[in-house]
Amino acid sequence: MKTERIPDRMPQVFVVDDDRAILKAFSRLLGSAGFNVKTFDSPAEFLGQHDPDVPGCALLDVGMHGMDGLELQAELANVGARRPIVFVTGRDDARTSVRALKAGAVDYLTKPVDGDDLIAAVSSALARDEKARAQRSEIAAIRARYNLLTPREREVMSHVVAGRLNKQIACDLGTVEKTVKVHRARVMAKMQVRTVAALVHLTERLRAGEERI
Repeated sequence: MKTERIPDRMPQVFVVDDDRAILKAFSRLLGSAGFNVKTFDSPAEFLGQHDPDVPGCALLDVGMHGMDGLELQAELANVGARRPIVFVTGRDDARTSVRALKAGAVDYLTKPVDGDDLIAAVSSALARDEKARAQRSEIAAIRARYNLLTPREREVMSHVVAGRLNKQIACDLGTVEKTVKVHRARVMAKMQVRTVAALVHLTERLRAGEERI
């Protein structure tokens, strides 16, 4: 059960619920608020069509038959699909809500869901997805530049960001200062920076980003 097809790269709200009346109500509400919505009446249908590269968030019912919402959340995590999730449930179970939020859910709403609360939760999830994708894109771009460096240039870069002078680097690497200057210039050019401070910043961003992967 799906809404009208829209361009693949536009942010989408993927709604998964085995109650078709709920799907219809959520689709109408979110659609009227300007969101692009795709609906699925089972986790299996959603997983069969899910493309993690499409931006957006998921709105999942907790108490579905077969695979429930929490199991679907875990399955998405297992396959590396970092999709922000908003849960809705017919029962206000504190332990379940804590479990969902600890696993990274953006929000946990109890049916009947207030329309404004749902729109706010979805808006927050979409904003989180946009920010995360921008950060991953930035890290990928830095990594691509770093991959252009030769092994020796990477050695020189590690010394530069540690604050060592050219003559100190030359001594450590068993070469001459003139050679270090050449490597250093190539590092700055390939990393597309002009100052050591900017190079240090890129290194910190790269390390921080990869720690979150």
